[in-house]
Amino acid sequence: MQIHREGRKIIPYAFLAITIVDILIYFTLKEYLIYYFLMAGSLFLAGLTLFFFRVPEREIEKNERNILAPADGEIVEIIKIFEKEFFNDERIQVSIFMSVFNVHQNLAPASGTVIYKNHKPGAYYPALVKKSSEKNERCSTVFRLSDGTVIMARQIAGTVARRIVTYKKNGDAVVQGQEYGFIRFGSRVDLILPTNANINVKLHDKSVAGQTVIASLNRKK
Repeated sequence: MQIHREGRKIIPYAFLAITIVDILIYFTLKEYLIYYFLMAGSLFLAGLTLFFFRVPEREIEKNERNILAPADGEIVEIIKIFEKEFFNDERIQVSIFMSVFNVHQNLAPASGTVIYKNHKPGAYYPALVKKSSEKNERCSTVFRLSDGTVIMARQIAGTVARRIVTYKKNGDAVVQGQEYGFIRFGSRVDLILPTNANINVKLHDKSVAGQTVIASLNRKK
């Protein structure tokens, strides 16, 4: 298991801040029981920070007919929508909620080419709220697959998550299971799929990025 590059940017500063606070507490508190209690809290925060930015090693079973989960979390919505940002037609939306305890690396759901990427500022409603898909800060990435099928993955910020990172740009090729983004501290990812996709998950199922098969496509030959 490794620490994600986003974590390597902030973990040293977080640990430095925790150390300084602990030193100040040590020299100002005369009650050692309280000091040890606060020290335990500091160690917990340090461990939680490392845990949050973890990147576990996973084997990705690539299959051009399958759409893999782009994120760890829980399936919180499976609905038919009229997608207005890019497709301007009916699509199936599968939403994955990522808690602060999930791995927050986002993986490409299928192999293809990025043909659209758009970051929109917005609100920070809780990611479990339905309107977060359209009202919150978000970044939509559209992938064109080898047979011409087009799908979208939309990273959505939440109340706690205030930073969306998308590493791919228009024209970039992606391989199924390859990292394409990261969201800090809990959030949501919506998959926007063709209406003829065969959905393989149900509400409240747990998803594992790069392993859970969200849907199977009736792909063109």
